[in-house]
Amino acid sequence: MKPQDITEKTSLWIFGYGSLVWKPDFEYKRSEVGFIQGYKRRFWHGDNFHRGNDKMPGRVVTLIEKDDVTTWGVAFEVSGSQVEKSLSYLKEREMERGGYITREVTFFPRDPTQEPVQALVYIATRDNPLYLGPASAVEIAAQIIVCKGNTGHNIEYLLRLADFMRKSCPNVEDQHLFEIEAYIKLFRKILAFVQ
Repeated sequence: MKPQDITEKTSLWIFGYGSLVWKPDFEYKRSEVGFIQGYKRRFWHGDNFHRGNDKMPGRVVTLIEKDDVTTWGVAFEVSGSQVEKSLSYLKEREMERGGYITREVTFFPRDPTQEPVQALVYIATRDNPLYLGPASAVEIAAQIIVCKGNTGHNIEYLLRLADFMRKSCPNVEDQHLFEIEAYIKLFRKILAFVQ
């Protein structure tokens, strides 16, 4: 989808699967919990602004294409003058600072009586200089627990995302997310014990 096509829309859905699920920071008409297909959420992207710095980049989520997989999150509907304002804000937050690109995906609301909608999603690719790539859950947790950026500690990002999944999608098992969370909790217990 070309940028001019997006800004000319009178209504637009934006899908969040990371920090947008609890902190969209833009005005929206309504929001819906649901999922997209063909992508898996992974802590494979580096962040040197919000949750880390140049010396110690934090780890945040991106989407990796994979058939027969779903990623749960929140879609926000923006309309009227808020379309351009939201896109301008997200361009700075996600693209200029975060290194993400945009894609159009089909969003399926959790409520089966509602029709799927086309949504805009931000994805960090392997071509991005901040892209860190795969690592084991224990390695990712060890990196997350020590990183901090302008928005706060990297650990807060992970715990808020895990909390969202448990509260809003209680029947969905996000193994990657919850395995990293388990290591974070273990590390915190060890640190509390040795202090």
